[in-house]
Amino acid sequence: MLPGVTDLPIRPGDVVAADLEGTLTDGETWRGVGRWLATHGRSRSYRLFLAPRLAAMPLVRAGLIPRQPFRDRWIRDLAGQLAGRSTAELDEIAAWVVDEELWPGRREPLLEELVEARVAGARVVVVSGTYDPVLRLFAERIGAEYVGTPLEVADGTFTGRLAGPVNTGPRKIDRLARLIGTASVARAYGDSIADAPLLRAAAQAVAVTPDAALLRMARSRRWRILDAAAAGAVSKRPVRGA
Repeated sequence: MLPGVTDLPIRPGDVVAADLEGTLTDGETWRGVGRWLATHGRSRSYRLFLAPRLAAMPLVRAGLIPRQPFRDRWIRDLAGQLAGRSTAELDEIAAWVVDEELWPGRREPLLEELVEARVAGARVVVVSGTYDPVLRLFAERIGAEYVGTPLEVADGTFTGRLAGPVNTGPRKIDRLARLIGTASVARAYGDSIADAPLLRAAAQAVAVTPDAALLRMARSRRWRILDAAAAGAVSKRPVRGA
């Protein structure tokens, strides 16, 4: 168990929920998908997609463009780059993203906490804005359930559209509730203020390498706070090109 203000025991039947990117891994799905595109003959198309979004980043950092809606649009629009792929191809891409981006950047101490919770009888659920096929493969590696952003498939082919809104902010709670029913969340982990609804719903909240807004909230509420060193954030991802 990692150090915290108070470590509440996990009991059989408890639900333990965790965000993925920035929490359980320092990898990012958008970056993994981008690298897949760049190494599979789609580099020009991806550069055209990326250029206006990178140009807008200074405005996001300055607060002139709201951060979360910007990130949600990025996730939504990036999916269009994979339009026309079969479900089998989507699974292959998802496996590549997990193998090359998310799993190498995993935070072992946090994953060990989740495995310990599962062994203690808890339902462990990874709740993320990440695309469902990617999230499913990551969650399977730690024996967890998952709630992500669904993709629209018609006649076995991905349309390039999402099957619902990006699973961020309050939607995480709504979709998690559909999965777990009346069960309560004993512990939740998150890294950004967008995870605040999920963390507030838990009996014990854990802020992992939190952004400034979440750090202020965590301190005021006396939540567990884990910095990069405690979370095990040293990436195992090899250094390579885009």
